[in-house]
Amino acid sequence: MTHAAKVRTGTLDDIANDSHVFSIIAMDQRNTLRRMFTAAGLEPGDDDLRTAKADVARVLTPAATGLLSDPTYGVPAIAQADALASGCGLLIAAEPSERRSHQGEPRTHRDPALNARWLLDQGGDAYKFFIQLRADRPAPAPGEPDLAGEALAVCAEIIRDCRAACVPVVIENLVYERPGEELRGRAREDSIIEAARALNDLDIDLLKLEYPGSPEGCRRLAAVLDRPWAVLSAGVPFDQFTGIIRIAAEEGGASGFIAGRSVWREVVSLAGQQRQEFLTTVALPRLERLTDVARRSARPWTETGRPGRGGPTVRDGGNHAPVR
Repeated sequence: MTHAAKVRTGTLDDIANDSHVFSIIAMDQRNTLRRMFTAAGLEPGDDDLRTAKADVARVLTPAATGLLSDPTYGVPAIAQADALASGCGLLIAAEPSERRSHQGEPRTHRDPALNARWLLDQGGDAYKFFIQLRADRPAPAPGEPDLAGEALAVCAEIIRDCRAACVPVVIENLVYERPGEELRGRAREDSIIEAARALNDLDIDLLKLEYPGSPEGCRRLAAVLDRPWAVLSAGVPFDQFTGIIRIAAEEGGASGFIAGRSVWREVVSLAGQQRQEFLTTVALPRLERLTDVARRSARPWTETGRPGRGGPTVRDGGNHAPVR
């Protein structure tokens, strides 16, 4: 696999460009990708998912600083097809594909076998874990689980494991509506901010966060963070996401983006030469445009204050390059 020749630094630079900015393509969907095929009128088998992931990687990773993929379909298919471009880092999604819940709310858990050593054995450069944290939810009633506390505890466990192996940790968070709740406008923005505030207290290398909805929301987000973050696309239309990246970077200090469906969603309805043409003439130019916006607007992750390994520390007044 071409990627094997890349020398790991054990820092976020393994998934960033030379200016320390992230332009990451995401295709770690499993169940979601299968549903996308179904919505397009197709009934995909496992080989269809593997082929789509390898096709996307082959065309898009030469223009990306990193690829986020899954261990079930993506990583094996990409390795077999030698589809990851040299110089493109590999993030592996380590959250279980089957999710748990409690009374209609997500409940975080992890598979202890999917640890930092497992990631390195898979050829990964960074460990990505998805959670759904509502740090603003009411305290649990007696006898109920502390859903927010459990999510943070899982993150802390992952960080300890990855620190020992010099593996960067990327935590992705999506807020969610609690039963009977409508999470819109300022309420949704507040939830995103409060979750980010709670995660900021952990020694996470990179946060993958939702756009809070406005320039003001991005400024509020920047005020609670002293570690790097990248804005996720959440499947919004491509033209809309270009503006989101610019605002997240200029107003919120984002260090780049992690984009998936906004770039490649049409691949599920195409195959063969039609898919190749779409990836080459539509998806690749989309990614290049997003990368150009990030290059001009994003804040290098090395200029973001953070207390852990690999970057400067604002809390003690430091402004130092990562130690190699």
